[in-house]
Amino acid sequence: MTTVVTGRPRRSALYVPGSNRRALEKARALAADVLLLDLEDAVAPEAKTAAREAVCVAVPELARSGRELVVRLNAPGTPWYADDLRAVARVAPDAVLIPKVSGPQTVHTVERDLETAGAPDGTAVWALLETPAAMFAAREIAASSPRLGVLVLGTNDLANELHAEHVPGRAPLLAGIGLAVLGARAEGRVILDGVYNDVRDLAGFEAECVQGRQFGLDGKTLIHPAQVEPCNRVFAPSAEQVEHSRAVLAAWDRAVADGRGVATVDGRLVENLHAENAKRILALAQELSGQELSG
Repeated sequence: MTTVVTGRPRRSALYVPGSNRRALEKARALAADVLLLDLEDAVAPEAKTAAREAVCVAVPELARSGRELVVRLNAPGTPWYADDLRAVARVAPDAVLIPKVSGPQTVHTVERDLETAGAPDGTAVWALLETPAAMFAAREIAASSPRLGVLVLGTNDLANELHAEHVPGRAPLLAGIGLAVLGARAEGRVILDGVYNDVRDLAGFEAECVQGRQFGLDGKTLIHPAQVEPCNRVFAPSAEQVEHSRAVLAAWDRAVADGRGVATVDGRLVENLHAENAKRILALAQELSGQELSG
């Protein structure tokens, strides 16, 4: 299946702790493409109920910011899942993010529970892939439901399960990341990278963003507002990419008009696949700029 071009950018997806009311209030002014309002890892057990209430108040208020709003629930099987899902279904965020998804059955369970709770059809399910089993099942998860919108990598948990070390370049994780990207792209799904833990190391963070972009990921999950700007910049098409993409489409259009199946740009071969990639880049650039881009 051809990778779909989505209608909205997801370069940066910032986790916002549901128990931190100040962070929820400040979130509306941030430039993150996605706000991930968190009821799971960032919230202590004794604060779960209060965080759920705060997030349900915040969703309609933050919706006015134009950001895509996603709520990370506690996983099915935990003591908080059912209450999380029922409460969040009523306020209808853009999506719910489900942790610890290792196969399609978890997505099916959440889908049924959302329908039972009266969630709108437009409330998508995002799946957090955090285990070796999830990496091997990425394609089945991606194909599991029409509600399934995005796959998100949980690289911290994956490293823990692999008994792997956190090292620059993430060599121990690349096999798993590759499997997940293959599964997502096979079913035309968006896939986001995991978090970078050292909020002081912006150079290391940016290098990991570049690596994720080169690997084909659509964006990255973040844990601090300072990470938003470099993430948005890295995952946006550069001016050079936009210019090159326009040249590719122009050359391809001329080749098609002349009955040729190939063209060249700057001495390099251009085929249909290059034209399709150029269209993807220009579509993203247009979404980000709000300006009409012609090929």
